[in-house]
Formats: sequence, C-alpha cells, structure tokens
Amino acid sequence: SIEVRKELTDEWKERGMKKEQDYAILTDEITKAWSDKSVKQYKNLKNLKKENLRDNMTNLELVLNMLAEASTSEISKKQKPEGFEENVIVARKGGYAARQARVEIEKQTGDSIVSPVNAKTLIADKEKNLLDQTDKDDEE
Repeated sequence: SIEVRKELTDEWKERGMKKEQDYAILTDEITKAWSDKSVKQYKNLKNLKKENLRDNMTNLELVLNMLAEASTSEISKKQKPEGFEENVIVARKGGYAARQARVEIEKQTGDSIVSPVNAKTLIADKEKNLLDQTDKDDEE
C-alpha cells in the first residue's frame, strides 16, 4: 500500500502536482470514483475523527483503494496529463477501474464492500472470535 501510494505521488510530482492540497483533491477524486464517497464521507461512515482512513479499511477496501491508485499511476504514465484538471480526469479514470471491480464483487457476494467497519470494530471482532474459540476449547 505504501509502495503503491509512493509511486502515485512520484507520478503526480512528475506531472507538476507539488502542493499537498493538490494531492488531497486528487486522492479525493480517486476515492469518490471507486467508492462513491468522498474521503470525508468515508471517514464519517467509519466514525473516524483524526484516524487514518487507510488504517481503518477492510482488506477488500484496501485492495480496491490500491487498485485505484495503481491504475491512476499507470494511466498517468501513458496519457501524461498536463495541469491540474487533466490530472483530475486521470484520477477519476483510475478510480473508475477499481469501481468496476467493486461493483462486480458486490454483485457476486450480495454484500457492500464500502462499510462502517473500522480498526476498532475489526479488533473487537477478532477478540470475540478468540474468546468464542477459547470457550469451545474449554467445553471439549
């Protein structure tokens, strides 16, 4: 995830995007394209305040986010966007590639991938599963 993100920010630098604000806007465009939510909406869904969104994604959310970022990097390398607006278009294209994967997985499973599950929820579920398993072992 870190490597994919670094490759993307390096590509954006190559294309003249140097401001943190540009990165934030482009990241938001990628996120909206694949998840149908802005970063702010996504953080609200997961009940996050200052926590990092990536650190609170499920495995599938993280994989799709990485796919969106990697796709954006590849499209940018081929299309060589110039200026902020062209980079926004490429960011949306990269996000849309991951959106197609998300929609297909949701169709096949019947479950929404974009979910309110966060790190606290995941840890609580793991602890509960461990306790349940310990109880079963004690009964045997």
